[in-house]
Amino acid sequence: MPISIEEVERIAKLARLSFGSEEKIKLQKELSAILDYVDQLKKVETKSAVALSEGGEDPDSINLMRDDFASSVLPPEELLKIAPDTESGFYKVKSVLE
Repeated sequence: MPISIEEVERIAKLARLSFGSEEKIKLQKELSAILDYVDQLKKVETKSAVALSEGGEDPDSINLMRDDFASSVLPPEELLKIAPDTESGFYKVKSVLE
């Protein structure tokens, strides 16, 4: 699907971009190629394809989640002892906000 230079200029204006004449010609060819590829994709038969979002009986299509738990080799009290600075049982760090 060929695209004109005027259409390239209109798209550039909408995107608030400016291009030289050589760039416009290059973009015209590239955008035309992209639209041609989209036209090819429209012709692909997809009626028998199953959408991945529908899931199915395949166990690989199920989201497997692990339990969320803290795994430390040291108890929290020991970790606080080796921290550079603590306050009221928490790590104390410099403020990053003003």
